[in-house]
Amino acid sequence: MEYLPRGLEPVLQRATREFPAVVLTGARQAGKTTLLKHLFGDRYRYLSLETPDVLAAVRADPRGFLQLYAPPVILDEVQNAPELLPYIKESIDSHRERKGQYILSGLQNLLMMQRVSETLAGRCAVLQLMPFSFAERRGQPQTEFIWEREPSAQPAAFSIAQWWQWFLRGSYPEIALDEQRDFTLWYASYVQTYLERDVRAIRQVGDLITYQAFLRILAARSGQLLNLSDVSRELGVAVNTAKAWLSVLEATHQVIVLPPYHENIGKRLVKTPKVYFADTGLLCYLVGLRTVEHAASSPMAGAIVETALVSEVVKRYRQRGQEPRVFFWRTAGGEEVDLLLEQNGKLVPIEVKATATPRPGMASGLQAFLRDYPNRADRGWLVHLGTHVLPLAPGVMAVPLEMV
Repeated sequence: MEYLPRGLEPVLQRATREFPAVVLTGARQAGKTTLLKHLFGDRYRYLSLETPDVLAAVRADPRGFLQLYAPPVILDEVQNAPELLPYIKESIDSHRERKGQYILSGLQNLLMMQRVSETLAGRCAVLQLMPFSFAERRGQPQTEFIWEREPSAQPAAFSIAQWWQWFLRGSYPEIALDEQRDFTLWYASYVQTYLERDVRAIRQVGDLITYQAFLRILAARSGQLLNLSDVSRELGVAVNTAKAWLSVLEATHQVIVLPPYHENIGKRLVKTPKVYFADTGLLCYLVGLRTVEHAASSPMAGAIVETALVSEVVKRYRQRGQEPRVFFWRTAGGEEVDLLLEQNGKLVPIEVKATATPRPGMASGLQAFLRDYPNRADRGWLVHLGTHVLPLAPGVMAVPLEMV
């Protein structure tokens, strides 16, 4: 299978030159091991901490293990051996001036990141690898967002049918790069693996059958205001259980939670966020969409396109080694902007529509936001599935998703 360059590559390489250790986390099957072997395979030894005999050696003699596998070394699936972290700290501190001694990779979970924060504070960079962004899949991982450059007048090339095929297949490398793979079968296996190997390891989840139902209910609400009381009532579980399960989904990189925006910083974190799945393919699988025609005409179509845009923005900021400041905006009167990005002291309002024919009436939410925040936002953007850049309304530009 071909290797597709990742946007995180320059950030990851720079981190190994500046820190004694680098921690690379991300969802299962996002491509962490492939990326590390591609970038560092000729300079670093590689060892997976997933097999029973290796784990037994770690637990029997952690210092001896680290002496045997001396830096520079990649330790993959490190979440399986969090007890190794204090000994890695000890090894780093004995040669603190050496950079890039350890690359630790694996699934992020709550316990592992707590131990990383406590043990390796000041000694490591923590980066996240998500599945492919659309920019990476096009072979342009370093592309700037359209609001960071002048929009091109050249029409986009992607058709609506092509976009929906991409949404259905999703962005996990195994199926994104191999169009012959049965993506429905792949996602069925992925969900089962995720439930059995990742979720079971997190203490808040005991009932995997109900948790899988929670996944599907949440998928049906992607792009909507998330009322956990309604979700818990539908499942027959306590609200605190639903909150704990949502935190599990966030920790395992399956969802993105978007808080509402308020001018008063102290009020940004409120009780009613919106939730998005990080991958449109997994979203489509969980809500039962299997064909382009079914997906494009379903009541979920708008939510899927919105999910694709939110996911793309988050992925590309994390490819830069940054955590994006993203929100949504909604007034009591019903005016709304799907995505609000805070960048360099400015606000970038973005609306998303599952259409190839943007119309001026679709810009009403963006215009309302620009009226309310004239000094914070210069221009609004309406993202659509068509091929042309169009001035849609005063201060609002319609742009194809392909150009974002």
